[in-house]
Amino acid sequence: MPEILTLQNERWRVGLVPETGGSVAFGQLRIGDEWQDVMRPTPDSDLTVAAHTASYPLVPWSNRIRSGLLRWAGREYQLRVNFPDGTAIHGAGKDYPWTVAEASDTRAVLEFASRDVYGVNWPWTFTARFTFALDGDRFTWTYGVENTDHETFPAGFGHHPYFLRQVAGSADARLQVEMDKAYELVDCLPGGEAGQIRPDADFREARELGHAFVDDCFAGRRGERLATIEWPGALALDWHADPLIEHAVLYIPEGRDFFAFEPVSNANDAFNLDADGVAGAGVFLVQPGETRTASFSLTARDV
Repeated sequence: MPEILTLQNERWRVGLVPETGGSVAFGQLRIGDEWQDVMRPTPDSDLTVAAHTASYPLVPWSNRIRSGLLRWAGREYQLRVNFPDGTAIHGAGKDYPWTVAEASDTRAVLEFASRDVYGVNWPWTFTARFTFALDGDRFTWTYGVENTDHETFPAGFGHHPYFLRQVAGSADARLQVEMDKAYELVDCLPGGEAGQIRPDADFREARELGHAFVDDCFAGRRGERLATIEWPGALALDWHADPLIEHAVLYIPEGRDFFAFEPVSNANDAFNLDADGVAGAGVFLVQPGETRTASFSLTARDV
């Protein structure tokens, strides 16, 4: 079983699994005198599969690339299709062990260098460094990607945290999202710029998660705060994010006790949107030797 690196302070307790794609095994908060799971906990039997964990890194892109075909600067790069829907999905970092570059009781830096392994599903070499830090009520996640290649490449990043619908005996979670646009998706892929949010995915006003299936990508951030999740009678988490995190994906599966809210830089199929001249897809460029970083934080408060 992979080793779990645990970070803990008086409010948060978080387990990291460097060996399994730099993923997160659990995220707990102290409510009263007890530790309570807030993120979907990972069973021991699933600790070797990043997609089955509480969260995993999305780097050097998030979500899907249509047919695995990345178009950029007039060239085409065929990536391996690695999802049943015929796309390349959720980056390449989650597929390999990460190393612990730094660690203390309340902070850890996990690192993945693509040039150290064979067959990474990305045309350029990069090093990803993701930092996790606890400070009182705040849990901060920092994404970082360094270009270790000889030419500029486009990129994106994010994380895929799953949360429980109910915490400490609460009613179903309530969600409020500070974003005013969403993409019209067909098979999770957009065909143009972000526009109106469809009703089932509209959480601009706080409301319960409900039971409709949602797998939508938001854009049009209003400000520094990204969202708030509240578990009535238990606690709330306020999300804040750097400007480079331009998008978020909300996934609410039917009949499950969890959901996902993913702070990400790029839209679904962003490279191809950008190649087609669609504005606002969230693709950023990384020069040789450059590192691009962005952070988001979860701040807990009692309700």
